[in-house]
Amino acid sequence: MSDADVGALLASVDVVVVARGKARRQIAAAEASLDDLRGPTGGFRAPILRFGRRLLVGFNEEALKAELAL
Repeated sequence: MSDADVGALLASVDVVVVARGKARRQIAAAEASLDDLRGPTGGFRAPILRFGRRLLVGFNEEALKAELAL
């Protein structure tokens, strides 16, 4: 995804959950920067999933289960 694509996603959500391994943090989309969503190689973390007005960036099993309400 390009910076413009991810920027458009950020503009369309209220909350961003960023997962880094077992750690995760929730931030307001208005406060999130593109660098918050990047991994150590400079690319965007995968997956990037939108759930209504929430964006999940990176893989964390607990966060994914919470979003899917499993």
